[in-house]
Amino acid sequence: MRSPSYVAASAAFSAALAAATVLTGCGAAAADDSSFTIKDQRITESSGLAASKRHPGVYWTHNDQDEGPYLYAVDSETGETVARVAMRGVGEPRDMEAVSVGPDGDVYVGDIGDNLGGGWDHVWIYRFPEPEKLSPELTVRATQYTVRYEDGARDAEALMVHPATGRVYIASKNEDGGGLYEGPATLTASGANVFRRIAEVPWVTDGAFSPDGGELLLRSYFSARAYEWKDGRPGADRRVRAPIQRQAESVAYTPDGSALMFGTEGAQSTVQRVELEGRQDKTENGETGEKEKGGSAAEGGASSSDGDRNLTYGLVAAAGLGALVLWLRGMRRKG
Repeated sequence: MRSPSYVAASAAFSAALAAATVLTGCGAAAADDSSFTIKDQRITESSGLAASKRHPGVYWTHNDQDEGPYLYAVDSETGETVARVAMRGVGEPRDMEAVSVGPDGDVYVGDIGDNLGGGWDHVWIYRFPEPEKLSPELTVRATQYTVRYEDGARDAEALMVHPATGRVYIASKNEDGGGLYEGPATLTASGANVFRRIAEVPWVTDGAFSPDGGELLLRSYFSARAYEWKDGRPGADRRVRAPIQRQAESVAYTPDGSALMFGTEGAQSTVQRVELEGRQDKTENGETGEKEKGGSAAEGGASSSDGDRNLTYGLVAAAGLGALVLWLRGMRRKG
């Protein structure tokens, strides 16, 4: 459910997005043949995105509230839903915000949102094996895990399963910066799974590990950063090109790791493919060189090349503020 303030902010951001399209010249870029539009009218708040391991070209997504324990398998070639999966054996979801596929082919769903700002002392993860065959309506038996954070309840929208170790990580969402939390080596369904904070991260709306497990990508409403992943911790980071979207909610790597798929909320929302740039390249002598590297996640470092993008964000924010002021004045006149 969206509050009046959210509706106002959404209207303001829509106006800002239109302004940003003119200012940056990138908002109206034509999508390539790997981008797609979600056509299913039941999907109005796509909040998570993950590439299927069993079904090439298929991406898992879900709504975030008020629908029930359902996941959708969407064909990226057509944008059509090829399966709606109902999870059984779990409770009524509160705020499903993320989805990830583990190395064993199991689908992990993070019912980890908390619009009360840490009002729930526990959240849940649901897990089920990817179906061998997809059909319009499927029912699967899922396992439910209870999650608590070592340092207290908090809001989160990003859940990532490492593709080699199978370990689950959650990134919390906070305007002043969040935390990256590590789950137990093996989740248990018989008691609470305590996640402990291992690094500081910026505002995060979703995240994903690269298929080889060497990078962790975290996105926010206006930007994305990739962190080198080594020995179970995030390290040096670099800026990653991300599209400007109405409400930037989800991200996933393509199965070959060559590109990122960025999703947004809304009916008939678009998932946009962005080719990866600045990844580690092999030099002629075999050494590894890195481009646009900043500080570490724990240090909160940022690349100096972000200056031009920060200017764009400032222009976007100014346009949004102006639209919000106009909206409030209109509401005052109506009152």
